Amino acid sequence: MTIFAIESSCDETSAAVVIDGRKVLSNIVASQIEKHKIYGGVVPEIASREHIAAISGVAREALSQAGVTMEDIDAVAVTAWPGLIGALLVGVNFAKGLALSYQKPLIPVHHIRGHVAANYIAFPELKPPFLALVVSGGHTNIIEVRDYTDYNVLGQTRDDAAGECFDKVARVMGLQYPGGVQIGKLAEKGDDKKYHFPSPSVDGEPLNFSFSGLKTAAINLLHNADQKSEVIDKESFSASFNRAVADSLVERLILAAEKTGYKAIVLAGGVSANTMLRDELKSECDRRKMTLYMPPLPLCGDNAAMIGSQGYYEYLSGNTAGMALNAKASKELAI
Repeated sequence: MTIFAIESSCDETSAAVVIDGRKVLSNIVASQIEKHKIYGGVVPEIASREHIAAISGVAREALSQAGVTMEDIDAVAVTAWPGLIGALLVGVNFAKGLALSYQKPLIPVHHIRGHVAANYIAFPELKPPFLALVVSGGHTNIIEVRDYTDYNVLGQTRDDAAGECFDKVARVMGLQYPGGVQIGKLAEKGDDKKYHFPSPSVDGEPLNFSFSGLKTAAINLLHNADQKSEVIDKESFSASFNRAVADSLVERLILAAEKTGYKAIVLAGGVSANTMLRDELKSECDRRKMTLYMPPLPLCGDNAAMIGSQGYYEYLSGNTAGMALNAKASKELAI
């Protein structure tokens, strides 16, 4: 089954052609990073306008690179939720137009399910059930993936997501957007024991996260140093902060694995590109003889290939939509 997929949930406009959920014929991504850098983060109105400007060209390029036409496509998949509502609407309406014009089934896809599915592309042998940690700019979830469309959330953040925490601290540090990437690069050169940060935890909820306290502690440390004219070692500050986030994520994921008995572990989402997180999680999984799946770096960020992959399994489960489909800024994993 050949699926044409669209992703526009935040600041990447992407289109892809995917066969049977596993084989990618094309995956075109138009990034808006340069447009948002001067603001220190994504501006929703600008993101929506950039999606409108890019989506037709990105779609044509995806079809051309795959060597197919819309007549060869069996269904159209699109990220329908969650995300920036204006950005989502651009992709959803474009996908609805294609599906209607060419009389193709329309498949709505949950963005987080798409991130998990990036691993199906990278690892043909990977099949549910498994345990997944999804870490991105707006989401931090520990998920029991019981089947391709059967998800059970075991833990999640109660406030800021890990990626959001990275970006906000990076902004105070004076680093360019995307801040998580910049902190990760600086961390590779620093001493991760030089600064002390609290563990992002929730009393009585061992599998849930709370990054707001960690974010506040880091920002206060930066502000206090500035007021006293003290020089912060940015490399070691980044390494210490990165370590606090990675430790929290890995500790709770491993605890969830031990509680549930899963030996197959999946990492997904934009923050899954973080080197320290990948290294620490691999070390812990190796020590416990767990099998770890991590997407290659090009599939960590938002892209349409992962939406096309998950779209295939949504279609097999009968999860299609009509022209009444509407985007939603938030949506539970269980559709």
